[in-house]
Amino acid sequence: MLRYTISRALQFIPTILGIYALTFFIMRILPGDPAQVILGDRATPENLDNLRRVMHLDQPLLNQFTDFLLGAVRGDLGQSLVTKQPVSTMIGTALGPTVVLASCAMLIAVCVGVPLGILSAVRKDSIWDNAARLLSLAGVSIPVFWLGLQFQIIFGLQLSLLPISGAGYDEHLVLPAVCASLGMLALLTRITRSSLLEVLNQDYIRTAYGKGLKQRRVIGRHALGNAILPVVTLWGTGFAGLLSGTILVEVIFSWPGIGRLLVQAISTRDYPTVQGLVVTFALIYAGLNLFVDLLYPILDPRIRYTDD
Repeated sequence: MLRYTISRALQFIPTILGIYALTFFIMRILPGDPAQVILGDRATPENLDNLRRVMHLDQPLLNQFTDFLLGAVRGDLGQSLVTKQPVSTMIGTALGPTVVLASCAMLIAVCVGVPLGILSAVRKDSIWDNAARLLSLAGVSIPVFWLGLQFQIIFGLQLSLLPISGAGYDEHLVLPAVCASLGMLALLTRITRSSLLEVLNQDYIRTAYGKGLKQRRVIGRHALGNAILPVVTLWGTGFAGLLSGTILVEVIFSWPGIGRLLVQAISTRDYPTVQGLVVTFALIYAGLNLFVDLLYPILDPRIRYTDD
């Protein structure tokens, strides 16, 4: 197991390097000048040249790329071109609110989506199954930005029940968390239903019913344990997606997370911040994927990772 873990961790290094390199050169190809954005349209050519020299934008691209890689190895992601703050500090400050938002959204999705998928599978073709499938279809089809705006209009402006913007771990969290959770809730419902239906058609499930076991015991002890692996896989990738994909939700509700920070960095051409965020997203995906892989032998004893 230890050798497998180390091997998987080493495989992430070229992936992260490739993602960073792609982001680095795409940001340089896009039109726009960070110095011009910072100083404005009335800046003189001399001031622009001085600022580019201070920000090391006058150096060759290969030198800029190498400097960032060496700094990242030391844990230094550089300094923001706009705020002059360390990028690692900015990411650390914004990561906390995003983790809270994504965790609450995933908690809602799991607590509602998994039981709904189980009910849909057990009551196949019933009114509950049809309602669950309709909800799943709506959850994956409705754009999150439209849903967020409707939440603000209905619950914030018309009913005055909840705040429509700002940060806080009280009522400010309700609308963003629910809005961010619906897509994952729909996917968890669908994957739980399909995985459980496949297991319920197996011979050992019919044998368990033939022995006179109650449905709750058959589902909870025999069927659900064998149907949980696809759900866990979706949970891992879905949680990573929530951490890095709540950009629209954070922008709509003015939530001070890493998604909103990324939008601000891109709009101001803040190269170091964008690059640091991309590395952070890549590490999140890699770490959660490895964590899910290591969970498999615990959930299913038939799976073994050998050190051979």
